[in-house]
Amino acid sequence: MPGTTIELPYGAGAVTATVPGYLRTYTLLPPEAPAVADGAAEAERALGDPVGGTKLRRLVRSTAAGRPAEPPAAGRRSPTVAIAVNDKTRPVPHAELLPPLLRELERCGVKRGDITFIIATGMHPVMAPAEYPAILPREIIDTCTVVCHNAHDDRSLVELVTTSRGTPCTVNAAFAAADLRIVIGNIEPHQFMGFSGGVKGAAIGLAGAATVNANHALMREPGARLGRYEGNPAREDVEELGRLIGVHFAVNAVLTQDKRIVRVFAGAPADVMPAGIPDVLRICTIAVDEPFDAVIASPGGHPKDINIYQSQKGLAHAVSAASASAPVVLAAACPEGAGSIHYEEWVNERNNHDDVLGDFANMPFTVGPHKAFQIARDASGRPLRLVTDMAERAVERLLMTKAGSLQAAVDEVIAPLPEGARVAVIPRANVTIPLVGSASAGDARMGAQRQWRDQGDGW
Repeated sequence: MPGTTIELPYGAGAVTATVPGYLRTYTLLPPEAPAVADGAAEAERALGDPVGGTKLRRLVRSTAAGRPAEPPAAGRRSPTVAIAVNDKTRPVPHAELLPPLLRELERCGVKRGDITFIIATGMHPVMAPAEYPAILPREIIDTCTVVCHNAHDDRSLVELVTTSRGTPCTVNAAFAAADLRIVIGNIEPHQFMGFSGGVKGAAIGLAGAATVNANHALMREPGARLGRYEGNPAREDVEELGRLIGVHFAVNAVLTQDKRIVRVFAGAPADVMPAGIPDVLRICTIAVDEPFDAVIASPGGHPKDINIYQSQKGLAHAVSAASASAPVVLAAACPEGAGSIHYEEWVNERNNHDDVLGDFANMPFTVGPHKAFQIARDASGRPLRLVTDMAERAVERLLMTKAGSLQAAVDEVIAPLPEGARVAVIPRANVTIPLVGSASAGDARMGAQRQWRDQGDGW
């Protein structure tokens, strides 16, 4: 019986393997969504017709009107604008989104010299200036101020008040001081925030470590789930942080599975998110009749698999389609290794997943170690094989097992499976939401849309 050849994104390329024909192999790919022919033109459209009617021109005028009067000799200055952009771990199409935004700001009277781009790293490693061209057009680097956020540099932060859930609101001081505050990003599934996008780019991306730790601790609360927006405590806390900071405007893209623009949403963040989420669910949700006996997945290639820290999200989505003890193979290149020194150092001091789960439960919530907890939660009780460019010893120190190749990993995990066992292949797991028990893809998407509005426990 002929086998099934599978191909998974891996770094900038792909890896392949063959699954024997005596197994039933299913590739989980949500319905294809057509990409727009011209991403920049779509961004122009969104800026000209913002969701909810909040236009940049009105915001620029209102910020200018709210400034103290300037001495006549000083001349009239344009408003200062701070724009939060994602770091290298996110496939945000900045080259298509940012030039139209700059043109719109200039038409509103804002000068390039008054615009600052702040790379929103959250608690990811700080990017060096030499890395900026990888995420920003050269024109922006040459004509605007570009800086990188550092969540651990207290001198660059300002502390506001706390949220109703007790999260301290610390944020990048340059962003907070600007007259107009804008966030750029994608709307896509997030394993406990429900969805990325909106104010999250500033509320977390430009926050201090204390803010990120307190907010992410809410991942342990009921309702902090994949694909859930309303009734999600972690997301609601982020929305409150955004209001405290005063994020005025968002430009968010919804992307195809291969990272091309489907649609751009612009406007007040509170309007952008509800408008974009149904498109994300349509693109990312797939029905699964029952859990699979094995899952073979990739986060989706670069930059989703730039490090273990990011690749873990693909593991979480893959496990959601697997039965309780089903083996999982994750193909993630991880050229930057673990991706967090705090995660790496903490997990290196543990011997196994049980140690991780026990120790994490008995300590204050801390970002970094939380990644070890998430991996241990998903890997415990099942074989997990990692196909990666990382050294074998480095993988072992992260309490995982490296496979020599995708084929070797597949051969190992399927060996115990009986004839007719069901194997799922998820090529872009980071942006795929498997809904187990749904009768059809249409039912899955309608159910997902009901659940992101529902106030219950979510999924």
